[in-house]
Amino acid sequence: MLMDEKAQISAEMILLIGALIILVIIAGTYILGISKSIAGNVSLVVDAARDNTINKF
Repeated sequence: MLMDEKAQISAEMILLIGALIILVIIAGTYILGISKSIAGNVSLVVDAARDNTINKF
């Protein structure tokens, strides 16, 4: 009976670690998308400010 309990705990730990890895990958993808969006917006603002500064229309 003791051997079965250890196997059950091992299986649960593997499932738990797998679920955590999937959550980290999903969160990383989401954060990367937000980061790219912010970088694009900042780039647009900097380009507009630069063009305005040198009077390029």
